[in-house]
Amino acid sequence: MDRFLPLVDAIIRGHRLNEADGDDVSQTVWLRLVEHLGDLREPAALPGWLRTTTRNECLRLLAARGRIRPVDPQDATGLDAVVDDSAGTDLLAAESRQLLREALAELPEARRALLLLLLADPPVGYEEISRRLGIPIGSIGPTRARALDQLRRVPALRRLVEVTP
Repeated sequence: MDRFLPLVDAIIRGHRLNEADGDDVSQTVWLRLVEHLGDLREPAALPGWLRTTTRNECLRLLAARGRIRPVDPQDATGLDAVVDDSAGTDLLAAESRQLLREALAELPEARRALLLLLLADPPVGYEEISRRLGIPIGSIGPTRARALDQLRRVPALRRLVEVTP
């Protein structure tokens, strides 16, 4: 424990946990080590196991903390207070829209135009899409599939997946 405590503490500090939460994570990591000591077949793998376990415990604690809303029991609304988090939701939605715009901008013009027409409100029929883009009706579906597949691989869209909860 003395040998690897600095490693565990460094990972905890990297997650910016307060002292009490850091102590909880550290205790949990050492408890997990005792529980799984018989499962470790390679002693050289212990530092990696400790890194992974510490990181996972830090992330678990941070996720749990995100679900807890501290309230003042002396407040008039007491424990029944409901906090409107629409500002955070609005910010995430705006960031998602921006990342989607960036992802669409990385597609070739013809594919981007097709996707935008397919998403138009009110909906545009296949006949009209065919006329506007000068492509056969039968190729709209396969072209759409290729465009969506290409869109999934765009780096901006990968960031969108990271942003959405």
